[in-house]
Amino acid sequence: MAKLEEYQNKYETVNFERRNGILQVTFHSHGGSLKWGGPAHREFGYAFADIGSDPENRVVILTGTGDDYCAEFEGDRPKRTPKTWDVTYWEGKRLLTNLLEIEVPIIGAVNGPALIHAEIPVMSDIVLASENATFQDAPHFPRGIVPGDGVHVVWPMLLGQNRGRYFLLTGQTLSAQEAQQLGVVAEVLPRERLVTRAWELAEQLCQQPDLTLRYARVAITLNIKRQMQDMLGYGLAIEGLAAVDL
Repeated sequence: MAKLEEYQNKYETVNFERRNGILQVTFHSHGGSLKWGGPAHREFGYAFADIGSDPENRVVILTGTGDDYCAEFEGDRPKRTPKTWDVTYWEGKRLLTNLLEIEVPIIGAVNGPALIHAEIPVMSDIVLASENATFQDAPHFPRGIVPGDGVHVVWPMLLGQNRGRYFLLTGQTLSAQEAQQLGVVAEVLPRERLVTRAWELAEQLCQQPDLTLRYARVAITLNIKRQMQDMLGYGLAIEGLAAVDL
């Protein structure tokens, strides 16, 4: 079992705040909006494992910092080799499987454009978005990369097979309002109301007993886990094959 004091200051890209069993997880880079790169890719899977191992966490809120949820990369993207891709493969599997192993409800509060790894917040059980949020899978097919690191599971599941494939292959950007109409987002809110609303919903969920919270999350993620188990490792492998060929 993990304790908050053991992991609260452990991560460069993740801040934690807990009140009355509600854990707010805020992603950032150097105190500003999250920029995707080595630290985030390396840390998120471990952070999700710590969160899921802490029995004091009853509901989790995932959000970002500043105007963007995650819209830019940090640093250069190096040329891939089989050995460097092996690290990506190892981290990429644990990032999403450890997220799914958090056995309490998760509320995603998307505070702005989510263009890189938007599948993380939209895998939440309840997804809220600010009015200026947008959703895209920018790092993959538009940049010549196979969309195989879990986005090939998540977006067709959320949007339907044809819309999901169109989204991934065209680099389509969805506004918060379009995402709500398509069922990806539950509520669209003014930016200043977003986290407050997430806490309101978390407090509502926390009225239920511990086992109800835990096993409701287990029940409603079973199908996602099954598909991720079947498709994630293979998707990462063929993504890596194409990445090395670039």
